[in-house]
Amino acid sequence: MNINIALTLGGVVAILIGGALGYLVRWFVSVSKRESVDIEVKQVLLSAKEEAQKIIAEAGELAKEREEEIHKEERERDERFKKTEERLIKKEEFLDRRQIDIDNEAARIKEKTEEVRILKERTAKERDEATQELQRIARFDTTEAKNELLRRTEEQYSEDIAVRMHKLEVDGEERLANVAKSILATSIQRLATSTAAELMTTSVSIPSEEVKGKIIGKEGRNIRAFERTAGVEVIIDDTPGSIMISSFDPVRRQTARLALEMLIEDGRIQPAKIEEFIEKAKLDINRTIKEKGEQAAYECGVFNLDPRVLAILGRLHFRTSYGQNVLQHSIEMAHIAGMIAEELGANVAAAKAGALLHDLGKAVDHEVPGTHVEIGRRLLQKFDVDPRIIQAMQSHHEEYPYETLESVIVQTADAISGGRPGARRDSAENYIHRLENLENIAKSFPAVEKTYAIQAGRELRVFVKPEDVTDLEAHNLAREIAIRIERELKYPGEIKVAVIRESRAIEYAR
Repeated sequence: MNINIALTLGGVVAILIGGALGYLVRWFVSVSKRESVDIEVKQVLLSAKEEAQKIIAEAGELAKEREEEIHKEERERDERFKKTEERLIKKEEFLDRRQIDIDNEAARIKEKTEEVRILKERTAKERDEATQELQRIARFDTTEAKNELLRRTEEQYSEDIAVRMHKLEVDGEERLANVAKSILATSIQRLATSTAAELMTTSVSIPSEEVKGKIIGKEGRNIRAFERTAGVEVIIDDTPGSIMISSFDPVRRQTARLALEMLIEDGRIQPAKIEEFIEKAKLDINRTIKEKGEQAAYECGVFNLDPRVLAILGRLHFRTSYGQNVLQHSIEMAHIAGMIAEELGANVAAAKAGALLHDLGKAVDHEVPGTHVEIGRRLLQKFDVDPRIIQAMQSHHEEYPYETLESVIVQTADAISGGRPGARRDSAENYIHRLENLENIAKSFPAVEKTYAIQAGRELRVFVKPEDVTDLEAHNLAREIAIRIERELKYPGEIKVAVIRESRAIEYAR
C-alpha cells in the first residue's frame, strides 16, 4: 500500500519536474527568437533610413536642376517678349507715319477734286454760253443744227460713206469669219461628236437565195411563226441578197433583225428554233438597251438616276428623229447644255440631266397616249427624279413656261444640236415652204424688183430698182431684210442677204 502511494507520488513529482523543465526550455527558445527579430528590425530600419537619405539627396539635386532649367526658360521667354515688344513698337511707329502720309494724300486729293469740280463747272458754263451764242448767230438750236449738218454731210459724202461702209463690212466679215472659225474649232474639239446620223437598218443580208425558201418554210409555217413571235412583218421580194423587216416599233424591229441573223448563221430554221432565237435576241437587245442608257449617263456625267429611267433612256438608241439618232442627239445636247450652264453660272448638273432626258417620252410614245414631253414628265415624276431636272426638260418645245434658267439652256441646246448643218433631214415640203417665206419677206419691201433664194436657202439675192434706191440705202435695206428674217423665220445656220443695185444706160444709134 505504501509502495503504491510512493510510486504515485513519485510519478506526480516526475510529471511536475518534466513540465517545469519543458516550460523553461520553451521560454529560453522564445527569448532567443525575440532577440533575433529585434536585430533584424533594427537592420531594416537602418537600411530604410539610409535609402531615404539617398533618395532625398537625389531629389534635391533634381529639384535644383529643374529650378535652373525653369530660370533659363523664363530668361529666354523674357527675351522673346522683349523682342516682340520692340517689333510692335516699331510697327506702331511705322503705321503712325503711314497714317500721317495717307491723311496728307487724302487732303491733297480732296483739294484736287475740288479744283477739278470748279474747272468742270466753269467749262460747262463757258460751253453753254458758246452754244447759246452760236445758236443766236446761226438761228438754229442744237438738234436742228445737228440734223442739218448730218443731212448736208450725207448728201455731200454719200458715195464716200457707201464705200467706207463696204470696206468696213468686208473687214468685219473677215474678222467675224476668223472668230467663227476659232469658235467652231473649239466647239468641235470639246464636243467631238459624230455628225453622221445613225439609222437603224431594216434589211437583213442573206448569203444566197436559197435562204429565202428556208425562212418561208413548208407552206409558209416558218415565216408565220417568225412574224407571230417577233411581232413584225417579213417582206421577201425579188430584191437579191436581202430580206426586209417592217415594224413601227424600232426595238421590236431590231430584235427581229438580230434573231433572223442568228437563225441564218445557225442554218436550222424551224418554229422551235425561231422561238428560241427570238427570246435570245430579246435578252441581247435588253442588255444592249441597259448598257446604252448607262453609257450615255456616264458619258454626260449624270448620276443617281433610277435604273428604270436608264433602261428607258437606252431605248432611244433605236429611235431616230428626222434621220438623227435620238440618244446621240440627247448626249450631244447634254454636253452643249453643260458648256452653256458653266458660262452662265447656272446649275450644270440640272441642265445636263434635263438635256439628256428631254426626249425620254419618245422611247414609249407609241405605247402611251400624249406628247413625248408630257410622257417624259410623267415618267420622271413616277421615278422621283429631281423636280429641277423636270423643270429643265419640260419647256424645250414651249409646251410649258420657262420656270428656270436651265429650261432656257435646254431649249437652246436642242436648237443647236438639231439645227446644225447635217444633223437632220428635212422634208421637201418644209424645204420649199421655207424658201417661199424667205423670198416673200424680201418682196414685201418697196423698191424690190426680184428675189431669189439660192444655195438651199443659205443665200438670198435681192434685186432693187436703181432709180429708187441709192447705194447707202441698199446697205440699210440688206440690214432690214436680215433683221426681218431673224425675227420671223426659224432656220438652221445663217442666211446671207445680198442686195444688188445695178444701173444700166441704154441708147440706140439710128
